Amino acid sequence: MYLLGYDIGSSSVKASIIDSESGVCLSSAFYPKNEAPILSPHQGWAEQNPSDWWEYLRQATSAVLSSSQVDPSMIGSIGISYQMHGLVCIDKDGKVLRPAIIWCDSRAVPYGEAAFKMIGREECLSTVLNSPGNFTASKLAWVKDNEPEIYGKIHKVMLPGDYIAYRLTGEISTTIPGLSEGILWDFRENRICGTVLDSLGIDSALIPDIVPTFAEQGRVTRAAAAELGLAAGTPVSYRAGDQPNNALSLGVLEPGEIASTAGTSGVVYGVSDKVASDPLSRVNSFAHVNHSAGHPRLGVLLCINGTGILNSWARRNIAPDGISYAEMNELASTAPAGSRGLLVYPFGNGAERMLSNTAPGCSLRGIDFNIHDRSCILRACQEGIVFAFRHGISIMEQMGVRVDNIHAGMANMFLSPIFREALSCTTGATIDLYDTDGAAGAARGGGIGAGIYSSAAEAFSTLKRIGTIEPDSRLSRIYADCYENWKQNI
Repeated sequence: MYLLGYDIGSSSVKASIIDSESGVCLSSAFYPKNEAPILSPHQGWAEQNPSDWWEYLRQATSAVLSSSQVDPSMIGSIGISYQMHGLVCIDKDGKVLRPAIIWCDSRAVPYGEAAFKMIGREECLSTVLNSPGNFTASKLAWVKDNEPEIYGKIHKVMLPGDYIAYRLTGEISTTIPGLSEGILWDFRENRICGTVLDSLGIDSALIPDIVPTFAEQGRVTRAAAAELGLAAGTPVSYRAGDQPNNALSLGVLEPGEIASTAGTSGVVYGVSDKVASDPLSRVNSFAHVNHSAGHPRLGVLLCINGTGILNSWARRNIAPDGISYAEMNELASTAPAGSRGLLVYPFGNGAERMLSNTAPGCSLRGIDFNIHDRSCILRACQEGIVFAFRHGISIMEQMGVRVDNIHAGMANMFLSPIFREALSCTTGATIDLYDTDGAAGAARGGGIGAGIYSSAAEAFSTLKRIGTIEPDSRLSRIYADCYENWKQNI
């Protein structure tokens, strides 16, 4: 039996096929090969066309089926991971009404702030655990006020993963973790939060029906099967946002366990059994994939928008033309730790939650024309991302989340020796690297939901650790001083 997983990112869509018995990934593919475009018709806006996600998924599916030579009828389940906090609006015929407003779009901040004030800090944080901020509910309120003709045609609103599940199965649904990431789930009453909907003037009829995170959520239609080369009737049996899914992929399910990613955005994600919130809503608490009212499991999420997107910007605009990421890392490594005092603030990708939803932009401080060169700038970019991680982790620590050991997949920024070393030395945490990614994790999640695995423990029993990074005492002292200097300008 084989398992198919999809990871619907803002940079690409990835597909992976897993052998359910051995846990071996037989084939993976992602599209587009260059980063997917993000539309920004106005400053602070970030949109993508859901039809593009579907086309990338079609191409990735074709590639993994061809490469693995797996018979589609032997695929026992499909799991979906997706970029969080997006908004897809469809009409009664299933037509997408406008481009999706994605996670790093900051236009809705004033709507979230107004709702937070109207509801009241204490009430809001005790029910939905977060300010409505810049999340899905606030984005929908922006559409209601600024595009009333479109709002009037909306039949249902979806997260990106809900939309992909709909295209696969024809079923319109969402999940409790999905609603919580949209700031639409009332943890106190264990239901959709009418208070948030009322404060934003949103009709509750627009919210889809709820399905379990791990369960059959629909089956692949004949039309979707013909388009993708899959077998009609294949169950879609798991759906989760990319960060909860990444935690699942790394076996992070219980209190005290920590997962991290560093793709376009950077995340540290800790599991807690306490329904709690940050008083300033700088880090966020969402329902984890294994959350239930009687068995609370909350993911405390630190998100830094400007992570891999800064690194890719540096490759395009600072590094020599045509250089690979590996070659850029080698060039950056010729500069010393601390980049000779050069400091980079990686906040150029929309409003940053840990900075109270402000968008200060990316900046470089301390350039000396006599000592700094391209290698210093490239290294300082990676170190600046690490310092942003450290700043956010300090907020998590105030909530009682300890970050002593970080689980991460060997992907994106974690491919960089500079980034791994600086993160370990700056935080004091041991980093364990695993041979997995979001699509592979979603595939295993689908296996759990379809009953192919009896438990998460069985599903991830074959997960392999491929490396460990321990803090270096000498570098830790260097980075401690650099971080203190960096922190002074936040």
